[in-house]
Amino acid sequence: METKNLDIYGNDAIPWERAREQLETIQTAGHRTCWLATAGADGVPHLAGTGAVWADDRFYFVSGASTRKSRNVEQNPECAISMSLPGIDVVVQGRARRVTDRATLERVVALYVKAGWPAKAGDGVITAPYSAPSAGPSPWNLYEMVPASAVGVASEDPPGASRWTF
Repeated sequence: METKNLDIYGNDAIPWERAREQLETIQTAGHRTCWLATAGADGVPHLAGTGAVWADDRFYFVSGASTRKSRNVEQNPECAISMSLPGIDVVVQGRARRVTDRATLERVVALYVKAGWPAKAGDGVITAPYSAPSAGPSPWNLYEMVPASAVGVASEDPPGASRWTF
């Protein structure tokens, strides 16, 4: 991993562990809105809220097959997820792909259940009695976004801004 200090005021680079620690605790720290940025084959950007979870050093998110974000990811897997965490705002860029294997579905569903969403692993999809309107109707596809880079800007001391390349 490479860290680049983006701070213009002479502060030290932010260690990735500061952001990663926050990402790892979001499942138990209450609701945090994640924003998924995608672009279709035409390059037009799309930004939508999503219920993402961080596990295994990557994001997982759900989306209905007919939603714009799912169609965009299928056409162009490059995307970004951003969120404001305690003490640091983070944007993670990477490639998303649909995940259908039962073991991963069950592992991620367990994280969603722990966070309070009564999800269940189905045959290559996730189901639940409800979800956010932006997810589209059930069942939902599970996507895995593997980070390529991330940017963090501290919102609390110690100050700083950094880019991490994985």
